[in-house]
Amino acid sequence: MTHRMKFWGRVPAFFQAQLKLTMAAKKGLGDAVLAELVVLRASQLNKCAFCVDMHVTNLREAGVEQRRIDLLPAWEEAGDLYSERERAALAFTEAVTVLTVGSVPDAVYERAAAQFSEVELAHLLAVIVAINNWNRVNVTVRQPPGSEL
Repeated sequence: MTHRMKFWGRVPAFFQAQLKLTMAAKKGLGDAVLAELVVLRASQLNKCAFCVDMHVTNLREAGVEQRRIDLLPAWEEAGDLYSERERAALAFTEAVTVLTVGSVPDAVYERAAAQFSEVELAHLLAVIVAINNWNRVNVTVRQPPGSEL
């Protein structure tokens, strides 16, 4: 695929705002590995090669076991490889990212709410919204993996 445009360089104020949005969302969540698992899962669902590449690298650099990275697409069947908190966050990520039924099911929301305080859940939602912004732009402009934004 051919890179269509250097979008982020064309809208520097938007790029800076998106960076700040992402950092604020992740900071409020407090768990860097959980945040990276969430953004990697959303990026996989959105087929954003640029973001998948970046977040796999981030997880490796954070010392996350390769098996946890490899099995993320099958997290529901991976037994106790992911904590209940991580599984609730991943289910919430999938529901928010793929709104094919037009809503986030109550059971998914309640599962996440049982694992996160209201403030943490708000930040988790903010992280998911932020990565979906990144994914949609990068997929649209065909941002090459490993390239500079």
